[in-house]
Amino acid sequence: MSNYSAGELNMSVSAICQNEKGDKYAFVNFADDVRAAEGKIPDCKILKNEGFAEIEIAQLEKYMREHLTELKKMSAGIDIFSGFKK
Repeated sequence: MSNYSAGELNMSVSAICQNEKGDKYAFVNFADDVRAAEGKIPDCKILKNEGFAEIEIAQLEKYMREHLTELKKMSAGIDIFSGFKK
């Protein structure tokens, strides 16, 4: 995962995943000391929420929509096998 911090809210992006139909997607996690949420791109929808208010979820989804190109680039740049290299 790629980690970034915006103020006190941390964001991490997974590597690109692919389902059986060939559709590509990635997960975006937002968290601070007491809350956590997981979204999915390119859908830009929050799938899991622990502690964020509904208005905050709307803001996180808006953030994903507005930064979709950047989030896709971040996800594409992750080498999931880098931890296994000697």
